[in-house]
Amino acid sequence: MAEGADIESRFPAPPATDVPAQPSSTLATIAIGCSAVVHDVHGDDAVSLRLLEMGLTPGVRVRVIAQAPLGDPLEVEVRGYRLSIRRAEAVRVAVNAD
Repeated sequence: MAEGADIESRFPAPPATDVPAQPSSTLATIAIGCSAVVHDVHGDDAVSLRLLEMGLTPGVRVRVIAQAPLGDPLEVEVRGYRLSIRRAEAVRVAVNAD
């Protein structure tokens, strides 16, 4: 079984309701304390794959918890755990803001 498939089977994404066809922004632009639903992760390189492996898959809800004092990295909550990612990586995650 592929590693990505194993992650999806262990941590299935909750169904998102009424997800618009086009994303409204990126994860990097979501305000602290706000949440959004992941629409897509752009790119086909190792960074994009790693973001998907960490749980940032289409349909999953993510909430921005905090940011470092200089603005980078961001701390987000996804699938019940907290994750810190750089803004350059967060720009790749297209989301639909709540």
